[in-house]
Amino acid sequence: MGHEQFAVHEIEMCLPFRCVDAGDQPGAAVAAEFAHAWPAYRRWYLHEGESERRSYTESRHALTRWMPELVHDFDTLVDAVGGQDLEARFLSHWCPPPLVSACSMVMTSFPEPLLIRNYDYPPLLSDSLALRTHWSGRSIIGMSDCGWGLMDGVSDHGIAVAVAFGGRRNIGEGFGIGLVVRYVLQVATSTAHAIELLSRIPVQMSYNLAVIDSSGDHRVVHLAPDHRPIVTRAASAANRQGHTEWPEHAEYCNTLEREEWMAVLTSTPGVGAARLKYEFLQPPLHRSMLESTWGTLYTAAYSPSVGSLSLLWSDDEWHLSVYGDHSERRPRTVRTLVPEPSVVRSAMPHDRRVPMVI
Repeated sequence: MGHEQFAVHEIEMCLPFRCVDAGDQPGAAVAAEFAHAWPAYRRWYLHEGESERRSYTESRHALTRWMPELVHDFDTLVDAVGGQDLEARFLSHWCPPPLVSACSMVMTSFPEPLLIRNYDYPPLLSDSLALRTHWSGRSIIGMSDCGWGLMDGVSDHGIAVAVAFGGRRNIGEGFGIGLVVRYVLQVATSTAHAIELLSRIPVQMSYNLAVIDSSGDHRVVHLAPDHRPIVTRAASAANRQGHTEWPEHAEYCNTLEREEWMAVLTSTPGVGAARLKYEFLQPPLHRSMLESTWGTLYTAAYSPSVGSLSLLWSDDEWHLSVYGDHSERRPRTVRTLVPEPSVVRSAMPHDRRVPMVI
């Protein structure tokens, strides 16, 4: 069943996609989402042992040093979820457990600036949450991760950002990428400004970050814990940083074929938003949930000029805006492969078979 090299079985499950508006400061809405997700996040955060996680003092100091503009929201968020030590350390995103994913990203300026991405990840571990915040005077909407981090998003200042794993095993002292994405969206005023911010923030693992602003200026930035950011003018990225450093991961998530097809699309004259949206719903960019435990959970299309997010599936589209102020739900029932319990219990992020991250 499927293409996995470990034991799996097929299930039917509901992905509870919803949009939550968290208001002008962290409060009850985001605290309720956190309370629901915290048991699962707590297991992941502590699965290497609590001694492996950094202290609250060190974590808050890192946030104050590297992303001071977020400290007020961090403190308010910690208070909103109960003010406990472990939760605060988790929400700092400082030196969390390693986290591996896949994903594809393309940017275009034809006929208007657009960032489109596929999010490939184990469905059992997905937040399925579009989180809209109006904190510290900046409105943002994006797909949530780890409490207040974002895997992709757009701001009311006309910047869209998305991230994909960079395909390298290196681990260092730095932030989980979700909070870095929020920081860029909440602070940057242009693509150039975003690059300036990214040049000084330490990251824990290697990631490819795509950023485009309302003028169409776009970059792909290769972030890593062991070298300075590499800024490129590429219009697409998957899960390598120029060459293959983790062959098992590249083979498992079909990185090379996805990269090659996106390169064809972005170099072909006349290929615009409509064609890209179509291609992101087809193989090889789209990954079936019945072929892999890392299926494509959603396709997100961001228009920085108007601050919109469209979540796309083959049978549905959900249009959201950074300027809204309401919450709503769009649950989806899917059939998907999941690992057998014995695989989940033994799996580690850098397992050669590349199963679920726990």
